[in-house]
Amino acid sequence: MASTSHRALRLLSLLGTGALRPLRELATALGVSERTARRDIETLRRLGYPVTTVHGPDGGYRLGSGHPLPPLVFDHDQAVAVAVALQTAPSSVFGLGEGAARALVTLEQAMPTALRATTKSLRLTSLRNYWEFPAPPIDPAALTAVGAAVRHRRVLVTETLRADGSRPGPGDGDFRPARRVEPHHLAVWAGRWYLVAYDLQDERWRVHRVDRLRARPTTRSFGARELPHGDLAHFVTSSHDRGDSPAAWPCTGSARLDLPARVVARWAPGGSVIEHLDGEHCRLTLGAWSWAGVAGILATFDTGLSDLHPPELAQACRRLGHRMAAAGTGEPGPAREAAPRDPSPPPHRDDG
Repeated sequence: MASTSHRALRLLSLLGTGALRPLRELATALGVSERTARRDIETLRRLGYPVTTVHGPDGGYRLGSGHPLPPLVFDHDQAVAVAVALQTAPSSVFGLGEGAARALVTLEQAMPTALRATTKSLRLTSLRNYWEFPAPPIDPAALTAVGAAVRHRRVLVTETLRADGSRPGPGDGDFRPARRVEPHHLAVWAGRWYLVAYDLQDERWRVHRVDRLRARPTTRSFGARELPHGDLAHFVTSSHDRGDSPAAWPCTGSARLDLPARVVARWAPGGSVIEHLDGEHCRLTLGAWSWAGVAGILATFDTGLSDLHPPELAQACRRLGHRMAAAGTGEPGPAREAAPRDPSPPPHRDDG
């Protein structure tokens, strides 16, 4: 059983999240009885920590505001989380590499010896897999502006940017006028930052790529709204018009699928684009190292395919079909298509 001092630090860590914690939950996390957990709570109170009690069926304990938390009361799991988070954050937010590295050193210097050893053992080297489709790191200033508007519930005026960051002019075919939106949620999915917002002009929910927005906060506030179906993850992943554009691959093609856009959007790889056609059909545009790769991804949807472009994709689908049929009979299939001469380094797959 852990010592009283060790449990007190662990208990302080659990209460430090600000959430209301039932006594049974605290006792389970500490590996002690509820009676012992209650005594540990009293120990914290004697040390000056304002642990408040909330009575009732949904009651429990929480740490009051204004408490003088000692520096870096981390348990082992928290130390691991901090070390990993600071080393992986630069992959999704631009310019954080040096700051994250310095922050990790600063934190390690203030940690106890055992935790410092834990974080030092987690030195990561990020390697890019050829089949990863993340967007480039996002500008922290843009992320901060949108995040602040979400937190403080302030309407944003947004302008849509191209993949290269330029703003289309009024005479350009891809120009869209500025929109006023209520920013409700900031989400990360498939290496991309998305803003879930309510468009005040269209009076509908939309999902926007944060790196495709030029956002200007206003002083106008708004109230909370209920998301469609109340499921943030489902709404983001099933929205086909998220502002994505095709990633650059050696082979890029498209096909008409006998599935709704919302279904295909949930399973299509990052860097692909889904176009809504009607309630039961959509067009998927995606890329891969080879035409057989594009055909293979399309086959994973297990549905009818038609209107394939370009002709090389249609040919690859026929070859793949013959090859799979031959595999079922044990007969040799058709020869494979020529592979790229040198798949390294990877092509520029940035979809912006």
